Amino acid sequence: MNYNRREFIKNTAIATAAVSLGPTVLNACASPNEKVTVGLIGCRSMGFNDLSGFLKQENVECVALCDVDSKILETRAAEVEKQTGKKPIVYADFRKLLENKDIDAVIIGTPDHWHAIMMMMALEAGKHVYVEKPMGHSIEECNAMVKAAAKYPKLQVQVNMWQRSSKHWFEAADIVKSGQLGDVHLVKAWIYKGYNNPYPYKPDSEAPAYVDYDMWLGPAPKRPFNENRFHYNFRWWFDYAGGAMTDWGVHLLDFALFGMDADMPQTISPGGGIFYHEPGTIETPDIQQAIYSYPKHIMMWECGLNPGIGPYGKAHGVAFVGNKGTLVVDRGGWETMPDRNNAEKKPFFEGKKQAEYGDGMNEHIQNFLACIRKGGKLNCPVEIGAKTAIVSEMGNIAYRCGKRIHWDDTTKLFAEEEANQLIKLNYSENWKLPNV
Repeated sequence: MNYNRREFIKNTAIATAAVSLGPTVLNACASPNEKVTVGLIGCRSMGFNDLSGFLKQENVECVALCDVDSKILETRAAEVEKQTGKKPIVYADFRKLLENKDIDAVIIGTPDHWHAIMMMMALEAGKHVYVEKPMGHSIEECNAMVKAAAKYPKLQVQVNMWQRSSKHWFEAADIVKSGQLGDVHLVKAWIYKGYNNPYPYKPDSEAPAYVDYDMWLGPAPKRPFNENRFHYNFRWWFDYAGGAMTDWGVHLLDFALFGMDADMPQTISPGGGIFYHEPGTIETPDIQQAIYSYPKHIMMWECGLNPGIGPYGKAHGVAFVGNKGTLVVDRGGWETMPDRNNAEKKPFFEGKKQAEYGDGMNEHIQNFLACIRKGGKLNCPVEIGAKTAIVSEMGNIAYRCGKRIHWDDTTKLFAEEEANQLIKLNYSENWKLPNV
């Protein structure tokens, strides 16, 4: 049977309303006349990209910037001044920025190992928080961040998993939930970064004079400076992040979970290793798989830093494989394909492109600002950010243990003690998680 998209959505809207948690567009009812002042911590990459999105909105002012790299800090301050006509205050220590009473909301764009401490301290300082993904860098951190947000119910915390503000992902999930694909027992999520060249080996060296390297390390273990561990490359070291599993995984596994109404897996099996890079250039796997087992389906994660293309000819995506058909969704839209026994060999209902829905990142920021001004429902609150970050962490924990691990969602512990040792981070002596 063939369905066009409009007929399908009409027929399934009622059935899916009870389970769909699509993006909430609140900016239409929020007054843009109430100015929101922001400060950015971590200015180099995604943090400044986030700030640029904020400055596109009405009545948003950048009061301050903070970064441990003084060259980046001054460059970004000049860019803000050129764009807005007002130069922001600059700080080398984020704690000084948090003391600034003129700041309503803080954007956290630092490496992952700083997210939890900064988010919790920002709440203590009375600031709303827009925090980059993954929300936390350990299971313990994620749980603490959820508790901290609950302690300050008048403060908004949005996690920048901005696909939660892209409508076509929810439209795709509604199709999965409707049963039109039949029984879905296999879900795949993947990212292929497609780096043409592996990172070259670099020896340890002195940190640049314009970088406060001790503050950059913060709660992470003390180690010599190395260019392969710094700035963008922090992603590939477990001290600071979780590789592609947590970098892209939180975006894609989020909807792999959401489409199946899945919570925590029962077991997690690892695969992968470092095959594309020379020893010592990265630490997280450049080829990785994780198999998450649930009572009625399997969820598979796959990533590669090497050149290549992913499943279904897509560099990234999520595929729901049913016994009547398969749905594949990525940032460009969604599409369906029949099962192999369908002689017509064509989609049984067609997808649309994301361009017809608007800019997901823009709407994510608008949702956050609207909740600050008028209250309402965040599109990606801490509970969502924590769940997906924890599932991503589980994949890395299985990899680091080198074997299948078993999760008990009642005790919130693994059956394997070596896996439980990785639920928490070993912070340096100068930093610890704030008490909740």
